[in-house]
Amino acid sequence: MSTSGQCIGYTGEEKLEEYISAHIGPQGELLESIYRQTNLRLLNPRMASGHIQGRLLRMLVTMIRPRTVLEVGTFTGYATLCMAEGLPEEGVIHTVEIDDELEDFIKEGFERSPLRDRIRLHIGDALKIVPQLGLTYDLIFLDGEKTQYPQYYTSLKEWLRPGGYMIADNTLWDGHVIDSSYDRDPQTAAVKRFNDMVAADTGVEVAMVPIRDGLTIIRKIN
Repeated sequence: MSTSGQCIGYTGEEKLEEYISAHIGPQGELLESIYRQTNLRLLNPRMASGHIQGRLLRMLVTMIRPRTVLEVGTFTGYATLCMAEGLPEEGVIHTVEIDDELEDFIKEGFERSPLRDRIRLHIGDALKIVPQLGLTYDLIFLDGEKTQYPQYYTSLKEWLRPGGYMIADNTLWDGHVIDSSYDRDPQTAAVKRFNDMVAADTGVEVAMVPIRDGLTIIRKIN
């Protein structure tokens, strides 16, 4: 321990996240277990939303009160369950995951949740599945393959009702969106194009929140 009371290698950002986590609602035993197993069993565990963002998603869903939610990019289901906690009694989440190898992991978590009846899991390409469902959504949470973000925006916006919300994750992309050395990276380029498309769209209202990897909140006007 240093004389300042800070552990060597323990960054200010980590201390701030620890402080925030201690001053918001608990994630609960199931979410804690899913997050732990995600870190133990899978590559790229950082893709899971985590406690701080999860509580924000729950709060946003509680405020918006959507009856029908679409999530693109289930990963291990952490964000899905957080949003399910905020749903009104009649609310349903349709969540789409393209990686079929995650299906068993996702189902394990969902089956342990008392909110499992509010969740519909679809395995496959969201750009093909969503038109087949033929539903209109009050809220869309976009957290899928980053190289497809521009196409997701164009296609999925059609299924979002006027006055509905789209929440897009990873829109600051670890700060790479303002670092020209990453301009040739396909994921960075796609996220930047997505951000530019949203900013130029006169049919929406936009707010960006610099939480974790960036969260963009989009309200469809017409």
